[in-house]
Amino acid sequence: MKFEMKNRLKPCAVVSVAIMVVALVLTMMGNGMNLGIDFTGGTLMTYNMGGEFNVDEISAALNECGVSEAQIAKTGEENTQVQIRISDVENTDDLRDALVEKLSVGYPNIEYVDITRVGAVVGGELINNAIKSLTMAAVLMLIYIAFRFDLYSGIAAVIGLAHDIAIMLSFVVICSSFIRVETTFIAALLTIVGYSINNTIIIFDRIRENAHKVGVRQLPREQIVNISVTESLPRTLNTTITTLLTIVTLYVLGVDSIKQFALPLIVGILAGTYSANMINGYVWALLMDKRVKK
Repeated sequence: MKFEMKNRLKPCAVVSVAIMVVALVLTMMGNGMNLGIDFTGGTLMTYNMGGEFNVDEISAALNECGVSEAQIAKTGEENTQVQIRISDVENTDDLRDALVEKLSVGYPNIEYVDITRVGAVVGGELINNAIKSLTMAAVLMLIYIAFRFDLYSGIAAVIGLAHDIAIMLSFVVICSSFIRVETTFIAALLTIVGYSINNTIIIFDRIRENAHKVGVRQLPREQIVNISVTESLPRTLNTTITTLLTIVTLYVLGVDSIKQFALPLIVGILAGTYSANMINGYVWALLMDKRVKK
C-alpha cells in the first residue's frame, strides 16, 4: 500500500500551540529557562595552585562542597592558577575555606588569591544582537523565497521558522530541570534556523515543479502539497536520521557542555522536519486559496 501524506494542519497547529502555552504558563509562574552562569553572572574565585593541577580534581572538590555548576579555567603565566566561576552562594567565605581545605591535600602549596563578583558574560546587548540577527535573517529569507517562488511561500517559510524556534524555546522551558541554557544554546538556535529553512525550500521547490506538471497542476493546491511532501519525504527522513545519529552520539558520549548544545539541537531538528512536512506547505496552500477567493 502506497503511503500518501494528508493535510493535518489544524491538529498539528493545536499541538504546537499547546506546547507553547504550557511553556508560557510555566514561565509566568517563575519556572522559566534554567539560565547558566554566563547569563546570570556569579562569583569568580582565583587560587594559585603552586604548580600544575588537574581540572577534574577541582571539579570533584567543588562537588563535595555542594557546588555542582562551575566553570573552571587555567590562568597565569605557567597555568598554575585556577579561576572558578560559580553562581552566587550565601557565604563565599565558608566556600573559600572549605575548598582550600579539600584541595590542600593534593596541592599543599595552594594559595587563595581573590574573590570577585562578576556580571553576565552574555549581556543584554549580545542577546539583542542575536534577536536582531534572527529578525534580519527572517526578512532576507522572506525576500529571497518570495523572489525565487512567490510571496506566500516566503510568508509560510518564515512562519515555519518562527514555529521551530518557539518549539525549541518551549522545550527548554518545560525541561528546565535537566537543560541548562549556556552560550552554546545561541549557537544551537542559529544552527536550527539554517537547517529548518533548507528542508522547507526543498519541499517548496517540489511544490513548484508539481504545480506546473501536466496531470497535477489542475488539482487543488492542498492535493499538490500532499503529493509534493510525499515525494520529498524519503529524502527528508534520510537526511534527518543521518543528522540525528551524529548529534545523538555527541549527546550520549559528550561532556556536559556538549550535551547542553546537542539536546536543544535535537529538538530543533525534529521540530524543523515536523513543520516542513506538516505545516509550511499547507500554510502556503491556505494563503493562496484565500488570495484567490478575495
